[in-house]
Amino acid sequence: MNPDLLAKLQRIAGAGIELLPVAEAPNHFVFTRDGMAVLVERRGEGFGGIGSPGRITERGFEMLIGAGGREAFVFKGHIEAASPAQADAARSLLADLRSALA
Repeated sequence: MNPDLLAKLQRIAGAGIELLPVAEAPNHFVFTRDGMAVLVERRGEGFGGIGSPGRITERGFEMLIGAGGREAFVFKGHIEAASPAQADAARSLLADLRSALA
């Protein structure tokens, strides 16, 4: 394993972020913490683009969106309000993941 990739994995683990094995997402890594998730593109032996934060449910990945001062999780027409704590957890995961992968 190359040293850069190892350093990124160590930063991810140090931030309390877990890698969720998801067979249904062969082109993405799914990182989770505190019930929230972020998908990251698989690119060769490393990481590509980082997606928007959200959560994984029985329906699949529900992206966190904000509109009109309210935040919600959305999936194929289904909308569920996000609590302030959930929105904060999702944004925190995204920020920490971006930092770890930089």
